[in-house]
Amino acid sequence: MKSAASHSAARPAGTFKGMLGAIALAAAVTLPLPQAFAAEVLRIGVSQPIDSLNPFVANSDYSSIAYQYAYPFLTVYDADLNIVPYFATDWTVSSDGTVWTFHTREGAKWSDGEPLTAKDAAFTYTMIQKYKTSTTGKFAGGLNHLKSAEATDDNTLVLTYDGPGGDVPVKMQGMPILPAHIWSKVAGEDGSEIDSFENAAPWVSGGPFMLSGYKKNQLALFKVNPNWWGDTRPKIDGFGLQFFANSDAMVSALTSNQLDMVGQTISPTAVDALKAAGMVVESAPSTGFHEMIINTNPEKTGHHELLNPKVREAFELAIDRDAIVKQVWLGFATPGTTIVAPATGWHDETLATVSFSIDKANAILDELGYVRGADGVRIADGVRMDYDVVFSTEVAGAGDRTFKIIQASYEKIGVRLAQRKMDADATNAAILGEDNQYRDFDIAMWLWVPPFDPDFILSVLTCAQLGNNNDSGYCNPDYDKLYMEQARLVDRAERAKVLNEMQAIAYRDRPYIVLVYPQTMEAHSPEWTGFVPSPLVGSVNNLSVETLLNVHKE
Repeated sequence: MKSAASHSAARPAGTFKGMLGAIALAAAVTLPLPQAFAAEVLRIGVSQPIDSLNPFVANSDYSSIAYQYAYPFLTVYDADLNIVPYFATDWTVSSDGTVWTFHTREGAKWSDGEPLTAKDAAFTYTMIQKYKTSTTGKFAGGLNHLKSAEATDDNTLVLTYDGPGGDVPVKMQGMPILPAHIWSKVAGEDGSEIDSFENAAPWVSGGPFMLSGYKKNQLALFKVNPNWWGDTRPKIDGFGLQFFANSDAMVSALTSNQLDMVGQTISPTAVDALKAAGMVVESAPSTGFHEMIINTNPEKTGHHELLNPKVREAFELAIDRDAIVKQVWLGFATPGTTIVAPATGWHDETLATVSFSIDKANAILDELGYVRGADGVRIADGVRMDYDVVFSTEVAGAGDRTFKIIQASYEKIGVRLAQRKMDADATNAAILGEDNQYRDFDIAMWLWVPPFDPDFILSVLTCAQLGNNNDSGYCNPDYDKLYMEQARLVDRAERAKVLNEMQAIAYRDRPYIVLVYPQTMEAHSPEWTGFVPSPLVGSVNNLSVETLLNVHKE
């Protein structure tokens, strides 16, 4: 699904026309590349499409993965989840923590040959700050407290904050640097056209790869950036992402040699078949979680009973997480509690999952006076507790089975759910509603795959993210104050205390009911090697570029 806007020596260009044509054919009709074709291309099957090529609009995890490989970032995670220099070579901080100075790569170029300098970073961060209440809001959380971004020369970037900047290098891992010579024309005078910019392929790229072809909800094609400035040249000529509506078709394409890898979200039910076919299967804890989203906007037009915290408590009590883990995930998941997953190291372990209890859920709804009608559905303030659930196809498969378990349990408490499936764009539009007012939807089901540091996922529930990453209509000034406070804290123990307070507030108020923390699961052909698994988000991810720099055929 939704993902944080985080992260995220050339071969001869003459070979790419044939290569991309072959990839396009393979993606369109699921045929393997001709064996005689010389280019080495990794064909990846995914269940989450790139929903937008514009980073200020996109929600999908694979959108942020595309930015990770195509745009430069000051910092990046290594395989052990340590922040290391990337486009920045090093950095220093003033004694009071307010001024951070980054030195950047000398002689770097964008894929079109234009200089790639610290000035591009200063432009990007300044643009985000300037329009943070409108078109660039999705990235604004990562620049909280930033007063100015200035390039004092081509290779020196100075970031000045209004107080201690916290762990700025971690935050910069989530801030893609955009080409100023492209985006300055888009920003214009007031920034109003930023979110309507298509950013169509081919991209002007500053990462190891460049997006060279794209067909929405079908495929995305990447080739090596001829001006890549990094120390390690990709061992492949390019890679392709082919999008599948269901896991079974994707797994079939892998086992029949029409794909080389399937990423992140294969169904647990496919593991045995993949291993039997000789595929390499990897799994690991993830930063992601599946959730039920409840519209907590007090201005919503209907079903105001959902604004009552006791109703949301009853809804959580009626969810059998253990059944979901066992029946849907076959044990490759753990029950959910807070919006910060345990694998991040920042999860508040003191907040235990509520026990599944139909009796307790019914008791709460009975006390509220919501009596059942003749068909068994309760009436709340004159309105049937009958809800359409906005359901993203990005969680199809496991999400469908999860929905059926919840739907059956809710029947037992007098609540009826109906599934409304739609793609990521339509899901986002249905949640935000007209003019981003969150007035129409009641309940949704989706997932988040946030970055390692919890800053982003905690920012999602802030008032400042209404109309951007906020997908629940939730707004709590007390929560927001804590969010701004944690952004300045350098001491881990002090920051953890504030983060725990935020997790507790979100858990108590329940704009999200976190269902499970699924493991990352991926598989690839044994003919390929060089994958660099991340302990949290799989080998091809929005934190690191290591896999697609190192992967190659045996």
